[in-house]
Amino acid sequence: MIDSNYHTHTMRCKHAVGQEREYIEYAIKNGFKTLGFSDHVPQPFPDGYVSPIRMDMSQLDEYVDTLLALKHEYAGRIDILIGFEVEYYPAYFDKLIKELRRRPETDYIILGQHNVDDELTGAYSGSRTDDPVTLRRYVDNCIDGLKTGLFTYLAHPDLIYFTGDRGLFINEMSRICEYTKAHDIPLELNIQGFELERNYPGEEFFKLAGKYGCRIILGIDAHRPDRVRQPEEVKGLSEFITRCNLKCSQNLDLKSIH
Repeated sequence: MIDSNYHTHTMRCKHAVGQEREYIEYAIKNGFKTLGFSDHVPQPFPDGYVSPIRMDMSQLDEYVDTLLALKHEYAGRIDILIGFEVEYYPAYFDKLIKELRRRPETDYIILGQHNVDDELTGAYSGSRTDDPVTLRRYVDNCIDGLKTGLFTYLAHPDLIYFTGDRGLFINEMSRICEYTKAHDIPLELNIQGFELERNYPGEEFFKLAGKYGCRIILGIDAHRPDRVRQPEEVKGLSEFITRCNLKCSQNLDLKSIH
């Protein structure tokens, strides 16, 4: 059993359902002591572009204020944390962090690199590709983002759906393992991806992470309230962890963005 989850979404991202209160009630019912919300961050994209996978910039304050009110309401029953799932898009990152710093109540951010370089012009990381440049740029983006020192952990690190040369895949993804191991940054084993049988979490990558001795955190990546339940209820997950020789821990050093 685990007592915390730091990867939880809200309806604002346009592909999750349910009210925040429902997520919280499921968390309490299923034995969680900490629930961190980390919805897809709004990005300061050029005027006219509306992202289909994240809240709008105009919703940022309402998101924080809603969670802050619930944090106070549920104090003593469960600890509610306020976070964001953020991409490292170099063209927009500094402006984004400036926006987030307006709200000192933000507890943490996690890195989830859904596109290579940029949502507007770059490839979606979860699309099949055998292009070595796309793989390399994905790894570069992840490491460059982590080098900012602002991210608490790396979500779904093997989101990149590379179908090309396996030796190249191992060599490139080893760079992520080496960096996160050296800097004690957790890698997320994404439970939603496991349940939905996506390309991630993949056994090839996580066996590599196990060999490096990387620290692993379980992330529910909840897009529905009823997903906030114990990992032991997910068929095959414990066997996957054992096969990959993973060291899992929910203990986190939340890195401040302020």
